[in-house]
Amino acid sequence: MKKFKEVFIAVGTLLSSRLGILYVPVLVLVCCNIIDYITGLCAAKYREESVNSYKSVKGIAKKICMWLLVAVGAMLDWLLNFAADTAGISVGFNFIVASIAAVWLIANELISVLENIKDIGAPLPPFLMKIAENVRSQAEKKADVDSKERSDK
Repeated sequence: MKKFKEVFIAVGTLLSSRLGILYVPVLVLVCCNIIDYITGLCAAKYREESVNSYKSVKGIAKKICMWLLVAVGAMLDWLLNFAADTAGISVGFNFIVASIAAVWLIANELISVLENIKDIGAPLPPFLMKIAENVRSQAEKKADVDSKERSDK
């Protein structure tokens, strides 16, 4: 168990040092992916859906593609920072595109988790869905504002 803890801490430290501000959104996204997958499996019974290996693999592939979207956002950030540095412009923030993408994906995952919980029949406070939808909307608005600001420069 001690070796496991050491490896876990080492991997966490490495990821934190490499991802910086993106570390927390990536961890939250992975946690949301896992929770959504589990609640989706549980909700399938209540939706009278069958669970098979094809659907499971498709769901896992979808989650991996979410991580790839964040990676694409990070690559766009690196490219924009490189272009700005080359032009002599200081951006002052790393991983803005990737962070916004991660927050948007997290909001979508949270909405999916809440829908799964609702389908299972557990009581769901109505304000939770509104908050998750608001976070998703704010991420979309932030992306629109940032893209307009970057094109104006």
